[in-house]
Amino acid sequence: MFSRAPCSLCRTLATLAGSPATTTYKNPRFPAVITPSAAELANQSLGPRNLEKAVRHVHQDGLVVINDVAPHAELDHLNAKMVEDARTLQRRGGDGPFNYNLKNLQLQAPPVAEYFYPSTFTNRIATQITSAVLGPRPRWAFCSANAATPPCPGSSPQRQPVHADADFPFPSHPFALVVNVPLIAMDEQNGSTEVWLGTHAADISAQEGAHGERASGRIKKHLLGGSENGYHPVQPTIKKGAITIRDLRLWHAGMPNMSDQVRIMLAMIHFAPWYRSRMRLELGEDIEPVLRRLDEEGDLGLNVPVDWVKREEALERYLNRGFGNSYDFNQDA
Repeated sequence: MFSRAPCSLCRTLATLAGSPATTTYKNPRFPAVITPSAAELANQSLGPRNLEKAVRHVHQDGLVVINDVAPHAELDHLNAKMVEDARTLQRRGGDGPFNYNLKNLQLQAPPVAEYFYPSTFTNRIATQITSAVLGPRPRWAFCSANAATPPCPGSSPQRQPVHADADFPFPSHPFALVVNVPLIAMDEQNGSTEVWLGTHAADISAQEGAHGERASGRIKKHLLGGSENGYHPVQPTIKKGAITIRDLRLWHAGMPNMSDQVRIMLAMIHFAPWYRSRMRLELGEDIEPVLRRLDEEGDLGLNVPVDWVKREEALERYLNRGFGNSYDFNQDA
């Protein structure tokens, strides 16, 4: 069972997150979903029509869903380990890497070969889409995950404020795409992320909170009414085995997990090749031959800046990383 967070801290963080939007929206628009054909899955490559659809919705909506691309057995193996890790991090309470509230944790996948599945972490269909939007060989420089954990007994559900991960002056065109891979199916019950389609076109003036603060990137509440700007939040159902491609600028919010299972979603960020990000991955050195082989065989399609560390060091360090807003996704001047 999960440890119960101190009530005073829960109340403080709930205030920080703000109350959920109460507006009722008519005819909400849900993300486009692409289901690849058997031939596309066998080739690990979308045909021209589905690729066009994916690119169109990334530009138009800031998000697209691709079904059936991540093998379930690999997700199950990774999920079992990461649920254990989420429990370890939650026991740290207010000292843990939480995002806005204690029920939404930032954590890393174990950065060693036994948990590194190319079909999940460097999925070729995902890279095909990000390359079509950002340019050839995007820079994969961030790998993390978030865990929505079940409620503590007697505690109130907590949601994140609506926010953008790009909490700095950013380009007005796509520069970074997040490849999200849920390890189990996601829906409203277990905390599927709330998304606001089309909001990736908004600029930094919609936000408040300084970069690096626990609650930076918050969207100003007067912009969340929906009637005047046409932005409507939805909590989509995402099948196990699906991935989503999300523009880093898109407004979204982590939602309460009212189930009895931890819900974990991986997040790999692909930056445009021209984007001057300072970020680098830190991976165990036993993954290096895997990435080298993928690159030599033409199955990687990514530029991957990595600091290689000994396997033992990687396992000692990966649960001691920062929370979401402590990462700097900005580029050099």
